[in-house]
Amino acid sequence: MKTILKLFTMLFCVVSFAQTTVKGKIIDNTGLPLPGANIVVVGTSSGTITDFDGNFTLTVTQEPPFSIQISYAGFETQTIEVTTNNQTVDVTLAEGNSLDEVIISASRTPERIFESPVTVERFGLKEIKNTASADFYGGLENLKGVDVNTSSLTFKSVNTRGFATTANTRFMQLVDGMDNSTPALNFPIGNLVGMIETDVQSVELLPGASSALYGANAFNGILFMQSKSPFDHQGISAFVKRGITSQKAAGDNDYTDLGIRMAYKFSDKFAAKVNFGYLHGTDWAATSEVDSDVFGGTRASNLNYNGINVYGDEVSANLNDLAGGTGIVPDVFVSRTGYNERDLTEHKAESVKADWGLYYRPITDSNFEIQYVGKVGTGTTIYQGTNRYNIDGFFQQQHKLEIKNDNYFLRGYVVADNAGDSYDMVFTGININRSWKSDEAWFGDYINTYVAATLGGGATDEQAHAAARAAAESGRFEPGSEEFNSAFDRIIKDPDLATGSRFQDQSKYYHADGNYNFSHLIDFVDIQVGGSFRQYDLNSLGSIYTDIDGPIKYSEYGFYTQLQKNVELSDMMALKVTASARYDKSEFFDGFVSPRLSLGLTLNENHNIRASAQTGFRNPTTQDLFIGLDAGRAILVGSAPDNLDRYSRDYTANNGMVYTQTGAAAYNNSYTASSVQQLAATGDPTVLEIANPNLVSPEKVTSFEVGYRGKFNKLTVDFSTYYNKYQDFISSEVVIAPLYGSVADGSAIAAIANSDFTTYSTYTNSDVDVNSYGASIGLSTKILSDFDLGGSYTFTKQDFDQAANPNFETYFNTPEHKFKAHFGNTELFKNFGFNVAYKFSDDYFWEATFGDGIVPEFHTFDAQINYKIPSLKSIIKIGGTNIGGKEYFTIFGSGYIGSMYYASWTINNL
Repeated sequence: MKTILKLFTMLFCVVSFAQTTVKGKIIDNTGLPLPGANIVVVGTSSGTITDFDGNFTLTVTQEPPFSIQISYAGFETQTIEVTTNNQTVDVTLAEGNSLDEVIISASRTPERIFESPVTVERFGLKEIKNTASADFYGGLENLKGVDVNTSSLTFKSVNTRGFATTANTRFMQLVDGMDNSTPALNFPIGNLVGMIETDVQSVELLPGASSALYGANAFNGILFMQSKSPFDHQGISAFVKRGITSQKAAGDNDYTDLGIRMAYKFSDKFAAKVNFGYLHGTDWAATSEVDSDVFGGTRASNLNYNGINVYGDEVSANLNDLAGGTGIVPDVFVSRTGYNERDLTEHKAESVKADWGLYYRPITDSNFEIQYVGKVGTGTTIYQGTNRYNIDGFFQQQHKLEIKNDNYFLRGYVVADNAGDSYDMVFTGININRSWKSDEAWFGDYINTYVAATLGGGATDEQAHAAARAAAESGRFEPGSEEFNSAFDRIIKDPDLATGSRFQDQSKYYHADGNYNFSHLIDFVDIQVGGSFRQYDLNSLGSIYTDIDGPIKYSEYGFYTQLQKNVELSDMMALKVTASARYDKSEFFDGFVSPRLSLGLTLNENHNIRASAQTGFRNPTTQDLFIGLDAGRAILVGSAPDNLDRYSRDYTANNGMVYTQTGAAAYNNSYTASSVQQLAATGDPTVLEIANPNLVSPEKVTSFEVGYRGKFNKLTVDFSTYYNKYQDFISSEVVIAPLYGSVADGSAIAAIANSDFTTYSTYTNSDVDVNSYGASIGLSTKILSDFDLGGSYTFTKQDFDQAANPNFETYFNTPEHKFKAHFGNTELFKNFGFNVAYKFSDDYFWEATFGDGIVPEFHTFDAQINYKIPSLKSIIKIGGTNIGGKEYFTIFGSGYIGSMYYASWTINNL
């Protein structure tokens, strides 16, 4: 504590002595002020930004002469010489284009998008302010080649180039350098506990494999979100957004989103900021009663009905097996009657988040900086994974310490979560059913009534089944009744899935990474080196992982280097060569090297051709390794060697004997699910196929990419095409493990015939070829003098023989064709602007453990108008998403996405 007090005393007692003052105004070529333009003394970190009217005052310790650099997103940067004290500098910036904007993600060093060695997308301040989406995170959907899969109003998953899931472990998301994936689930959670809009400086996105610089998780792409520095952006800024969400299933409901940012620069050496955000609304209700097992099936037409958003009907049994083979009892499967999702959740959507930072620059006129950043957030939403989960009071926190300057950074942070009062809606439905009548009693009533109706009443088969279900349903808890509410409240607080549905988690991970750039020391080539280390501490208390006896800990590390060289071939031609390699090692697997080589040829300053070849890999996730979860449809068992026997359960066979089975049976004594289905259809045991999947190992990809960026007067072109070849592709495989007997010698056939088996979902690698390829092109221009017009087309295709591999799902889950367009004007007339955006998505087939089905094609139209009030430093925006459009969904089994209409007031967001 004494050390901390001394540090704060140092920070607040800094005195600076001003020597030179520069004042001025920054405008665009139409005479309009540019608020938030950056003015920096060249070669130092000293600088300021313009106010809402474009004015600035810069006071520094340097004596003239020195140079200042003036920049603003979307405009060409200018450098001005300062020769006297109290000099006035009025500058008109010429409008540039998106290719001139500077990014750091592609090579971990500042460079123009135009010269980037790989494909990169950027969403800057201009795009954030003008997006027609309800928030900046939703606006990412308008970027070329980007897919945003919506589980719920506040839970969205960003992906590129295929293989998308709601748990998108192939894609990494960094907020101020910190991975914001949840420790328990091991995937990004969108912006549920992320940044508020007024604190966003820029968003950069790298599609495709980025393992060579960013490690194993950056397999399908990586999203960088950078916040504003309190040294550059001071003051109080805030926004409030009010509107409605409109959906047929949920009706019209209020929507509120607000945030406030407070930042203060105490001196040239110390600055601090605090952010707070709050969102409240009603989620997109999921009400599908589509039968997940039989096309066109309903409760009335299918005895074994399993509705997509109906929970509890997953429990089913073969009546003849239960009756001991009695001839009068039909050989059919019958499922219990479930409860609709709307009976098991309020569809509440809420997010509360806050972050703060302390920033210290101890050396005058140096950009050496020490940071402490803390982030906390809690939220309520719906997440769709193996089942549908009501995430209630989920809490995540991050704490980071970082030192950095232009040439290096070293950071360490911890990410911890708590599942709060979250629960599994599938098991909520299952166990409400069991609370009023056990499965044994329910099926017993069903069989007895069926036999009585058939033998004694002369009922037809259809009539007997109807009477049997009515009798079995006697005593059912009706939604809303006191008995139902009491059972519901008890079950969602019980973490034992045999009787409850709550899932618990208090997992965390510790991460450290650093990077050093030798470009200031070495002239002939830019050299960077870096590395990272991460330790996982899984603690789900046995509700997700096999950690009932205590937390599971494991670690991984990696290090990399990159060399970059610019070669002037002629006055009109330059070549940039970038070569990098990274070595990564998990304690469970052998190390792996990921190299990347890229070439960028610039012609005549307006054309750039790039080509790259790289390999990438991803380690199996925490779920792939350590999950041990009965999901109802199947038991999920991770394939870490010491995990197999940690999952153990007792089962009572139809012969009355009790068998103990561990997760090892799924990998060492199992049949393929499809062959067991064939046996049921044909009665021929020779069709049975041994599964025994291999334990999961790292997945690898070899990626080739070619691209072009060009400027033709006002037209900007950005094109890329790629081909990915995967090896040891990680996915799940459903297998059937008999309770007794061996699949090797055929003695397990009797167990299968008697329905004495367990269904498992295993984690393994495919030994078949999985490839994908695609292309994207984006065009943008100015028309009618100052109207922005742009659009993009993306083609994505998977090359995989599903018919030859019926038991293996790749979860490609990506439309083959996408088209996006936007049109707008930031200054249609004085202080008034607008923007409209259109999106088209082709239909595609969605594969997931929760359910498989078609996602139909959809079209959306978003629009906003905005008006600036300079005297109040305010912007008023009115807009809507999916305006007047047809409701659609991006994930099979999720709620239909309706329309949103909103009005917002933003103050002092420079």
